[in-house]
Amino acid sequence: MAYRYVFGPVRSGRLGLSLGLDLLGDTVCTLDCVYCEVGRTCHLVTERKPYVPASQLLEELTRWKEEAHQIPDFVTLGGKGEPTLNSDIGAIIEGIRTIFPDTPVAVLTNSTLMHDPTVRRELALADAVLPSLDTLVPSEMRRLNRPHGDVTISALTTGLAAFRKEFGGRLLLEVLLVAGTNDSDENLALLRDFIAELRPHRVDVVTMTRPGTLTTARPVQPETLARWQKALGPLAIRDTSDEAPGDVKTTSRKSEARQFSSDAAAKNGAEHTARPAAADDAALERVAGSIERRPQTAAQLAEALDLPLAAVLAAIEALDAEGRLRTTGNAEHAFFALDKG
Repeated sequence: MAYRYVFGPVRSGRLGLSLGLDLLGDTVCTLDCVYCEVGRTCHLVTERKPYVPASQLLEELTRWKEEAHQIPDFVTLGGKGEPTLNSDIGAIIEGIRTIFPDTPVAVLTNSTLMHDPTVRRELALADAVLPSLDTLVPSEMRRLNRPHGDVTISALTTGLAAFRKEFGGRLLLEVLLVAGTNDSDENLALLRDFIAELRPHRVDVVTMTRPGTLTTARPVQPETLARWQKALGPLAIRDTSDEAPGDVKTTSRKSEARQFSSDAAAKNGAEHTARPAAADDAALERVAGSIERRPQTAAQLAEALDLPLAAVLAAIEALDAEGRLRTTGNAEHAFFALDKG
């Protein structure tokens, strides 16, 4: 069955097996980050509207559930851009609860619209919100996140702080570092002070693991990443009274940490034919839909989509033959993405 807005599931280090919902249908965002894995932002906007109407998205989600796929750990709102730009996000979250009453809802956001009280009210319907906050230095934000002209750091931090006070769910903050761009001591000091006041439930400091928009964007060195993690990680609330969303699947995080090495992929595929005669249409569609939003290795796709590795390899080969595949990385750890031409 064809899906335009439901994709995955994908393996997430913070959410386990995450079924993605694309609320934009295109690369529509308030930022145009140099590290973005889905490519350049085609529509740099701050205007909210129903880019994908709730009725269309929920109809797809209902069909996906009826096909009896593996139930995800989370239904996650994200996709190709900033999901809070979709003015139907509140109705979408409420609809998800009807379709998947026992599955928590998460939202990935870049935090830029949280100054809007309506956005905060709608986001508060979720179980977990995963905001990103890469820098509090204006010049760094211009180089790294390349924001719409209406986006300001002061509005972003004010909105995020207000949401923290209003939200009863889990707040899992992410800081992504790009070498020579936002890894300055000035940014570290500013973030340390702000996060200490924000008191999120978790702080993840990460760097690039997949190709971004600019080929010049590079991950920071391991020692830099470790220093930042040591400085910011302990600022999170270490609440052990209940299970945090990021701990839903400890085994999932361990699997992702292994990064599905090429050796593991070869072992996994040993029981299958490496090159089937033709790709299965359903598998081809699911693979294409997943890598359109997130570059992944063949082994990651097989694990997350619960497909034989041979079926994934056949789909990748078919996409390549059609000229729709973009491959990055290296021979031992190749990431596949859908080529947008």
